[in-house]
Amino acid sequence: MIALVTGANRGIGREVARQLAAAGHTVLVTARSAEAAAEAARSAGPNARPLRLDVTSEADIAEAARDLEALDVLVNNAAITYDTWQHAATADLDVVREAAETNLYGPWRLIQALLPLLRASPHPRIVNVSSEAASLTGMGGGTPAYSASKAALNALTRMLAAELRADRILVNSVCPGWVATDMGGPGGRPVAEGAASVVWAATLPDDGPTGGFFRDGQPLPW
Repeated sequence: MIALVTGANRGIGREVARQLAAAGHTVLVTARSAEAAAEAARSAGPNARPLRLDVTSEADIAEAARDLEALDVLVNNAAITYDTWQHAATADLDVVREAAETNLYGPWRLIQALLPLLRASPHPRIVNVSSEAASLTGMGGGTPAYSASKAALNALTRMLAAELRADRILVNSVCPGWVATDMGGPGGRPVAEGAASVVWAATLPDDGPTGGFFRDGQPLPW
């Protein structure tokens, strides 16, 4: 099985890559710089391969789609701008647009470009790393760029799961929970626990769920 993990040079993405590689998957470890990708791949183990990829770059995505020969699992993990300093009523919309380029349009472009490879896989999976902050059920104010872009990513999960069901592609959103990463800050749970939620969705059996929103294998409210 071949898996591609975006934003895999640190935090949850790095640990997801390590866990998948340890389980025997060939893992394409991506980062915006070749040096960061290479370092993260070395850390992930012998089954990992570095790939420079900026999800906001159409050229990078096109090059990856052209160069890859096969793909079974796509983990859209790359994300930016947990904007705790902002409120929706006064948000800097340039910040919101920038967040959407990475958090929504990046995964969307990458999925579109890599769909031919996923359709050719016997066990295709797409995992969109989201957040409970994107749940409309419990949404309040704050972090507008992050929450809105992740809510839109959840909507994309639902649409793609319905459209790709006939292709046997399982598409799910996963909230890793509050994890002690550079973005999450101190106090969260261990990175390995948050990453395990993502790995669960990346390694679902063929009769596993699709179009769901999960944490630790349990459904979350949309």
